[in-house]
This record gives sequence, C-alpha cells and structure tokens, in this order.
Amino acid sequence: MREAAPLEPGIHLVHKPLGETSFTSVRAAMAELEAARPGKRVPVCHGGTLDPFAEGLLLLLVGQATRLMDLLHAVPKRYVAQVLWGSETDNGDLLGRVVHQGDPSALTPEALEAALGGFRGWHDQVPPATSAKKLGGEPAYRKAHRGEEVVLPPSRVYLHEARWLSHDLPRSSRLELVCRGGFYVRSLARELGRRLGCGAHLARLHRTAIGPWEDPGPGRRVGLHGRQLLPWSALRELSDAEVGELRRERPIALGRRLPPEWRLPPGFPDPQAPVRGFHLGRWVALLQEQEGTFRMKLELRGGL
Repeated sequence: MREAAPLEPGIHLVHKPLGETSFTSVRAAMAELEAARPGKRVPVCHGGTLDPFAEGLLLLLVGQATRLMDLLHAVPKRYVAQVLWGSETDNGDLLGRVVHQGDPSALTPEALEAALGGFRGWHDQVPPATSAKKLGGEPAYRKAHRGEEVVLPPSRVYLHEARWLSHDLPRSSRLELVCRGGFYVRSLARELGRRLGCGAHLARLHRTAIGPWEDPGPGRRVGLHGRQLLPWSALRELSDAEVGELRRERPIALGRRLPPEWRLPPGFPDPQAPVRGFHLGRWVALLQEQEGTFRMKLELRGGL
C-alpha cells in the first residue's frame, strides 16, 4: 500500500475498494502487524461495515482504539450513491435478485425531490435482509445466504441531509446524503422506488467521509492519534495525581474542560460523547460526568 502510515495503535483511514469485504482490510492489517511483530497479538477491527459492492472510507481501529468502536456510530457519515430506477432487488443493490419491476418513464426531478423529502430526519427503516444486523445472535446476511427467510424489525434511523446531484432519467440518478450510523442507503433506494411505484436499487455506493475524516483514496492509509481521535468530544487535561485517583475509582473535580476541535453539522443529533482525558499528551481515559465530578468510564492503557 503506497503512502501507508505505520499500523500503530489508533484509527487508520483506508479506502475499501469495490468487490472486497470490510473484513478483508482487517485481515490484511492483522497480517501486516504479525509480520512486523511476530507472536505479538494486536487487536484490530473496523469502525463500520461497507458492503462488497460499495467503496470508500473504512476506519481500521488498532490496539486500544478498538474500544472506541461504539463511539463512532453516532457521528455523521457521508455517501454518494447511484440509484437505478425500474427494478427492486432482494438485497437492495445490483448484486441481488430482481423481485419487482416497474415503469420509471414518468419520473421527473420534481417528483424525485418530493419523494426524498419524506425521509429526512428521524424515521423507522427496515434493514436489508443481507445486512449485518443480528437476528437470533447471527448476522442476517448469513441466514439469507443459506436461503432462510429473513424478516428484520425496523430500526430508528436519522437522515440529516439528502440532495440529488444529477439525473439520467428514466434510467438513474445520483444522490449525496449525510446520515447517522445505522442508516442503510440500500433501504432508502428500495423505499424511494416503492414510493414512486417503479422500483429502485443501488448500482454504486461511495462512503466519502465519517465525521471530519475523508476517504484517502486508493492506495493510501492515514493514521490518526492523540487529539485527532474523536475530535467532536470535549477534552480535559489530567495531572499525575488525577490519573491516580481515577485509577483507584475515585472522582476528580470537573476542572477546565476544553471544547471539541470539530463541530458537528448544525442540527445534527448530539452523540453524547464522553470527555477525553489527556495526560502528558496522550489520551488515557474516557471520563463520565457524575454528580458534579468526573469518574473513569474507560481506561486506555498505554494511551493513544
């Protein structure tokens, strides 16, 4: 991989190419770490799945950063999608089986804009049967691939922004959107096709950004450490004595809290992120405010 930052503990921005699974990138990172430090196991995971037909930004979490995965769910994710009109597939993308066909000849940009408006904000969404959502303790896509019937309950999701970039009607349209984690663009295409009566599915999907972090592009990897991590969270500098108190499960004073380095888009739901506790330039703890004090929510041993 060209221009690749060393795989040190932290979050690494990589570009997942078309055709690969997200876990392919995780396996490659694990192999690289094993080659660099034989016999030493370093945990690696990704910060949100991209389907094989999709490409774009994937977050690789290395070392103690794997413990931050749940904190990445509630921040903005930006996508550009190509929607094909006239047919719905069982999984919502071009690799699926066509289950409905309709006539898109009457579609107009005005009709598409009106249909899209109904999905902005909070609403219930049924995930695709081939999603990674758990059903009976197992990812739904495994059941679907075995030919089992998969009926997933709706989830509460949030679409912050959505706009049509271009149209090639009646064949296709390009859409850019910003959503919260847990939103399925494949499901949005399916619901748009149903609302318009002609059917629709995704032909392409590109995740261009997560929070302040953008897709580095093919062949590049960007490493994030220290204050670059979770920059939408407030920060508190800790003294030696305060670190000791927190490790003994004792509270410390709220003290001076520094504001986030990156602000969420206006109106985007507050992710309720814990405060980052820094000691000697390294992020060592997640702090939770409780009864006018800070307590240790999570210790990041070794720091990030």
